[in-house]
Amino acid sequence: MAPKQNPLKLNPLQLKTLTLLQTVADLAGEPLEGGASRLHRLPHAHGDHFHIGDAVVSGRDATGLGNQAVWVVLERKGLILDPVFPQSLTLTAAGATYVPGLAESILHRADH
Repeated sequence: MAPKQNPLKLNPLQLKTLTLLQTVADLAGEPLEGGASRLHRLPHAHGDHFHIGDAVVSGRDATGLGNQAVWVVLERKGLILDPVFPQSLTLTAAGATYVPGLAESILHRADH
C-alpha cells in the first residue's frame, strides 16, 4: 500500500509554508546532526513575490512564513524546533522529509 498523503493533516497554508522551509533549508540551511537544518534567515517578499534560489514565489503563497500560528502548529507536529518568530527555526529531519506535494505549484521556475 502507498504511504498516506499528508498523514499529519496539515492545512494548505501549513503545507505551503513547509514547502518553502524545505526549499530554504536545501539552499541555505545550516546542516545539523540527524538530517535537521537550522534556518537563520527567511526570505521576505518585495512587492508581490520573492525569490528562493532560482524560483519565484508569490507573496500569497508565503503568508505562513509571517504567521505565528502556522509556526506553532509545525512545532507541535514535530516539523520545526526552536522557532524565533519570524527570524529563524530548525527544520527537523521529519520536517525535511515530509512530502507536502506543492513544490511544483508554488515554486515557479523560468524555462531559460
